[in-house]
Amino acid sequence: MAQFQVNSYRFDPYKNFKFRVKWDGKYVAGISKVSMLKRTTEVAKHREANGLSTPFHMPTTTSFEAITLERGVTHDPEFENWANLIYAPGAAGSISLKNFRKDIIIELLNENGVVAKAYNVYRCWVSEYHALPDLDANANAVAIEMLKLENEGWDRDLAVVEPTQT
Repeated sequence: MAQFQVNSYRFDPYKNFKFRVKWDGKYVAGISKVSMLKRTTEVAKHREANGLSTPFHMPTTTSFEAITLERGVTHDPEFENWANLIYAPGAAGSISLKNFRKDIIIELLNENGVVAKAYNVYRCWVSEYHALPDLDANANAVAIEMLKLENEGWDRDLAVVEPTQT
């Protein structure tokens, strides 16, 4: 049976339900969902006039998809405060040019709560904010607020190494 090369005692991949998100140097409370980190590189096709009928494929620009963060509605103002840096109610047209972009860190934890992988996401800003979900008196669900973060790329923090198994 093939084993993971870094840690020969680990047989299982990491679960997707233990994670945390940090910005402005502190962890943000209550986040229950983070969308996938996805990047896409566009393809340019090129064919020589006297060559084969099959084109060559070359990479061009790379784009990074927006990331959504979700959490249950509470009195913690972190989501709303960041969203208000783009549009402050009562101050039409105002934007905090100095503070509206933030770098965030997304950490994936192992079953013991130790950081197993971390990703740095750069120059994020809020393009969409849901303060409240649809409200339904017949529903049985948690009220969720959501941030959609545009970003200019991400990379894995290589200083975070696989934790040892105990």
